[in-house]
Amino acid sequence: MDDSGSTVPRRQLGRYLREFRENAYVTVAAAAKELEWSAPRIWRYETGQVSMHPNDVEAMCRVYGASRETIDTMRALARETKAHGWWHSYGEAIKDWFKLYVGLESAATRIRHHEVNLVPGLLQTVEYMTEVIATDCPQLSEAERAAKVDVRLRRQRLLVRAIPRAPQLDVILSEAVLRRPLRDRAAMARQLDALAVTSEQHNVSVRVLPLEAGLFRWSQAGTFTMLDFPQNVREPEPTTIYSDGPCGAVYLDKPHEIETYEEAWRSLAERALSGAESRELISSTAKEMSSAA
Repeated sequence: MDDSGSTVPRRQLGRYLREFRENAYVTVAAAAKELEWSAPRIWRYETGQVSMHPNDVEAMCRVYGASRETIDTMRALARETKAHGWWHSYGEAIKDWFKLYVGLESAATRIRHHEVNLVPGLLQTVEYMTEVIATDCPQLSEAERAAKVDVRLRRQRLLVRAIPRAPQLDVILSEAVLRRPLRDRAAMARQLDALAVTSEQHNVSVRVLPLEAGLFRWSQAGTFTMLDFPQNVREPEPTTIYSDGPCGAVYLDKPHEIETYEEAWRSLAERALSGAESRELISSTAKEMSSAA
């Protein structure tokens, strides 16, 4: 698992470099001769088998006639392939099985999340995440809980990053999530207000599945996340389905598994309120929470 965070960006980088070479009509042999490298070295880079130094990436891009902007972007991606990822520095703050998810999440172009019980981590306020962590892990020290909060806040930054472009986050929440209060109902009201505001962000969609909507297809799937990766590459990463629990997680990416969850997502989307209707319900529930505080 130590290198799991760099797997996706490394493969992405390899595909980009191969596309640049092919678009420039440069053969592997010609590139190897120009760079004074072996052909197998270029092949290993293009297939994502090894990490790359940014200077090597720049050398390849120059041979292929890439623009300065493209070179800078590829250098940044190369740095990601060499890093374990910021989450590794938190040690026990993130379980090993979750480190892989954080790496995939950071590489995804679209994140679809169906949530049954909680406000998703990417949309939680500090007050909300603090109570969730304290409830799940009462044995932890204050410092350990603070580390977990810090991890979650770092994850949230991907929604506003500029390079690479922030992913699209599409969330469908059960209405029960809105009505399950924190001990401090005023804090819950603030969480709901924050959720309504964030849902207006250009790359964030939050829709509510009302309790009266009834069953949806594959309702037994429960909470799950679908991660979609860049498609403008020759061999794009397949959509990855992620579902976790207190003891671990499952990752699914076989075609029939993806199609099953696509069906579940389509069924949810058909039954969920629109974005505007959802914001209205979220805001009205926040007012109820404030009145009860």
